[in-house]
Parts: sequence; structure tokens; C-alpha cells
Amino acid sequence: MLAGSPSWAQTSASKVFTQESAKEEDFFKIMRVPAPEGTVLEIGGLAMMPNGDLAVTTRRGDIYMVENPTSLRPHFRKFASGLHEVLGIAYKDGALYCAQRGELTKLLDTNQDGKADVFQTIAALPVTGNYCEYNYGPKIAPDGSFFITCNLAFPEDEWWRPYSRAPWRGWMLRIQENGQIEPWATGMRSPAGIGMVDGEMFYADNQGDWIGSGGIIHVKKGSFTGNPAGLAWTNQPNSPLKLTQEQLFAKVSPRIQKNENGQDIRPMNVVTENFTTLFELKKSIPEIALPAVWLPHGILGISNSEILSIPENTFGPFAGQMLIGDQGQSKIMRVFMEKVNGEYQGAAWDFRSGFQSGVLRMAWAPDGSLFVGETNRGWGSAGEAAQGLQRLVWNNKVPFEMLAVRAMPDGFEVEFTKPVDKKSAADLASYSVESFIYKYHPVYGSPPVNNEKCAVKAVKVSDDGMKVRIVVDNLRKNYIHNITLAGVHETENAFSLVHPTAYYTLNNIPDGPKLTLPPSTKKVTLVADSNKKAPVVKKASAAKVGSAGISPVASVATSKAPSFELVKPLLAKYTCLACHSPDKRQVGPAYSEVAKRKYSDEQIVKLIHDPEPENWPEYATPMPPMPQVPKADALKIAAWINSLNK
Repeated sequence: MLAGSPSWAQTSASKVFTQESAKEEDFFKIMRVPAPEGTVLEIGGLAMMPNGDLAVTTRRGDIYMVENPTSLRPHFRKFASGLHEVLGIAYKDGALYCAQRGELTKLLDTNQDGKADVFQTIAALPVTGNYCEYNYGPKIAPDGSFFITCNLAFPEDEWWRPYSRAPWRGWMLRIQENGQIEPWATGMRSPAGIGMVDGEMFYADNQGDWIGSGGIIHVKKGSFTGNPAGLAWTNQPNSPLKLTQEQLFAKVSPRIQKNENGQDIRPMNVVTENFTTLFELKKSIPEIALPAVWLPHGILGISNSEILSIPENTFGPFAGQMLIGDQGQSKIMRVFMEKVNGEYQGAAWDFRSGFQSGVLRMAWAPDGSLFVGETNRGWGSAGEAAQGLQRLVWNNKVPFEMLAVRAMPDGFEVEFTKPVDKKSAADLASYSVESFIYKYHPVYGSPPVNNEKCAVKAVKVSDDGMKVRIVVDNLRKNYIHNITLAGVHETENAFSLVHPTAYYTLNNIPDGPKLTLPPSTKKVTLVADSNKKAPVVKKASAAKVGSAGISPVASVATSKAPSFELVKPLLAKYTCLACHSPDKRQVGPAYSEVAKRKYSDEQIVKLIHDPEPENWPEYATPMPPMPQVPKADALKIAAWINSLNK
């Protein structure tokens, strides 16, 4: 059935859905893997062994073999110790390989006593001793070579501007068994997310300077992924790209300024500036590798980590897709990718939250469950624990989800895991789409910019109810499209989608036939550029602004502080809940702790726009400036925070 005009089911579905819909935990259970008392895991790497044991590495330099890891009483046996910050491990041909501080190491148990007795340096990696010079990996390529990524160094005084102080920091390296190091790509900042999927390398970074938000990038040899620090080494004869910092800075200013005392000034977001984006810069710098899938900061994580594919006969209908962890928000997201015009792009959703600490590493168990290795020391994360090993188990029940979102010449095709209720799925009011992107600038992260509404003009529901084709106005190449299906329900029990919002990165708009719409179709396109102009109606025909999806903002009485329910949408909109909760410590302090400082409302507004991380030295992750939060909204948030101390 095709919907596009009032006679095609633009009216609301008459059925009333009152039953509470299912949630993540109704399908995927988080289980504890008990460890011996006193064992501090702080997991940096996980690898399944051929005999079913689980190899576990820790940031404290230990490697454990966990026998019967899915049983009620797994046995932990120490395989090695005395290593340095082991942030990855892989098994190959009877040996374990791990990336530790300063080298890629091969470990062997030659006398078969259950402990490593040979430690062989495969390749030494330059370091200066800076705390943040981590190495992640390895991931093993189909030809047996190893890929690792190298973290930049972060100075204590200028924490917002990392440096590549030793060769190949901020790079992805390919290393052969004989120790030969081949620089592969640069532009990495803090690349803890690394994954080999179908023989191709992908990586995910953390939001920070030059990195507007996290995302998954397909890394080819010679790629530049955004952060310029690693470009310091492109003058080396074995560098696969010749782009220099000077060439980049001639197009985008690094904004290096000093105050009267000669100290560097942290660059701040300028709301009214003329800015560029990464995709615009790619027109003149073809080495730039754009994210195949953006993971909007504060929504789909804040510190993206392990990337791995979902194998067949595991986690139900999602086989072949990707999972990616998040260290800061202690959760896992799901990603569907497709190739359009030879390039990867696709959609991302939340998948499972609620892990006890920051999700850094994942590995599949033989029974189809997923081991999740966790840590938060020095980095901060949601959850009650500082470290741990947990397991995610599917109960063989299929959740009602968007299985996939595919780009179409005139919109998107959404595929479901279960048949939809056709009446709700044919209702235009069940859908909303808007698009946005991030700045490319030296500031720590970026607010969403160039926000625009994308009117849903028509919907076509497949005969079996497993797919809908939505015709969307104002598609924008290279933009992130927020696709929300709040009103779509499943046929069986009228449940809503477990995760009703997908974020699709539209790097290319495919060619092909478009749906033919009848002449009576009305077109409403709303523009809401958060940086340059107030929302306006571009075109409207027989439609009210309110019916097109813009709701008036509720007024707040000035005589008393707003309630949490009134402020919560603002906290979600500006991604405040990514790092803070009302009463629990997460990546940042609880709002109740902020209230105890007895700042005035105006002081809190100033700290939202220009944070002072030195006020909270016990938190490792500094809060980025958020000048994009309008003062009126910031005052409402401040008033609510201060009400917690009354």
C-alpha cells in the first residue's frame, strides 16, 4: 500500500497501543563471569583459543587463560605477567600475539606447562614515555600480517592538543611476522576501536580535537582520517601519503594562539563562524577517508571501541552485521553497512546498554554468547564497577527492530525483523527524518550543525509487512540522517520498536527508479539550521507547521525550578546524559554533586559554555565546551541542578 496524500492514510492509526513494549533486556541478558577474589582484570584484550579457553589480557600486564569460561565456575589460570599495558591480543598458529607498550610481542608455551615461557619481540614501537601512548591490537589480516593502531601523546598542560612525539604515533601500522613495519594510514587520535571485518580494516576514534564525533572508518592504505598530528611523519620515505600539516593548515587554521603569558589558548567552538566539514575538505584533499557510519557523540557512545562482525547462527537475524562497543557509556551499538558507488555507508542503532564498566573488548564464545571485557581506570565510564568480565546471552527470541536501512534514490528502505502493523506503518505521522553533520576544526569535538528537517512525503509498505519504502524530501549527500519510526508497531502484539531511531550516513545517493507519486501529494520541507537561522517553513501546502513535526517548546515558570521530566529532553538533546546522571558518578560527576558546589545559575551556564576541568581533577575525561547550548536552555538546566541541593 502506498501513502502520500491525506486519502492515503495520513490520519493517525485508530488502534490504541497500551501494552508496554519490549526492551533490550527482554532479549539479551548480561551475565557475570565470576573471577577469583582479588583479581583485578581491567581488560585490554580478549581472544578465544581453539580449545575453548578464553585469553584475557589486562592493563596491569597480566594474561589469564580462562578454562570453561561460559560455565558457572570458570577457572582462571595466569599465563603470563610483567607485561606493560596489554590492550589487545590475537591467536595465530599456536601462539598469542599482543600489543603492549613499546612492542608487538609473541608468546609461546613451549613446554606445555600452561604458562608462557618464550616472549619474542616481533616489532619495537617508538614511544617517549607519555602516559597516553597506548598501542591497540593486533588484528590479523587474511595473509597473516598484523594491524595495530598507535595512540597520540597528550600533554598535561595542553590536554586538548595531542602530539605525535615519536615516529608513527597516530598511525595504523601493518607488521609482518619478520618484524617489518609498514605505515598504513594516519589521522588517528585515540584509536582504541579496531576491527578486521571480511578481510578489511575498520577503526573507530574518540571525539576530540579535529574529530567532531566518533564513527567507523574503512581504512585503506594511504588514508587520512582527520587528526593532523600524525602528518608529522609523512616526510619519511616509507610513508604511504605525502600530505603535510602545512598543506592541511593552509585550508583549515589550527588556531594556535597564546595569551600574554605565552601559554597556549584552547580553541573554542564559535557558533557564528564560517566552518568547513570533512567531506567538503575531501574535494581538495582526496586522501581523506570519511566515516562509513558516523556514531553521533553522546547518543551512540562517546568513546567507541572494539569492532567485530556478528557470525552466522548468532544473535538471531543480525548475523553479518557489526557490533561496536563504547567505553564511556558502557554499552554496545549495532551497525548495518552496504556499499553504494563502491563506498561503505549505513545505519547505526543502540543495541545493549547497562554493562558494569566501560566496554573495551569483545569476543565470541563457542556457544554464541559474547564475552565483554571492561575497564574504566583513567578514562571514566558509566556503571558501578571499575573493571570486569561479563557475557551477553541471547534468549533466542527475536526483538522487533529495524533489521536494516538501505539508501534509495528518493529516500530509504527499512527492513524489519518482524512484520509491521500495516496501518501504523502506512501513517506518515509514524515517521520523522532530519539530517545534520559535524564541523571539521581544531576544537575538542563539534556540535551537530546544518540541521535540517526532511519531510516524509510517502510510504509504501510491502505485502508481507517486512519492509517499508519511505520517500524523503531534502536528502543530503554526506550527511547523517536521523530516521525515527516512533509510530510503527509490529503485527503480533502491537509492540513499538525496541530502538525506534537509526542514524544513517548517506555518503552516496544511489541511482535507480524512484517511487511514482500521485499529483495530489503535498510537500512540506522544514529547515532548522542551528547555526545560521531560526527554523522556517520553506514550502507548505495544506499543512500546519505543528502537524509537520514541530512542537512548541513548553514555557518554564521562573518562580520555581523546572522538574527533571521537563529538563530531561534538554539533557538528552544536548547529550548531557552521555556523561552525567542525576545521582550517580559516570564519566563526569553526578548533577547532585555539582549542586553541592553551590554555583549560581549564571555560573553553571558559564561552565556549560566554557568548562573548567581543573575544578574536577578526579575525573579523567574533560568536558568539551558546549557554547551551542542556548542560554535560555542552559538556565533551565542550571536551575534544575541547583534544585537538587534544596
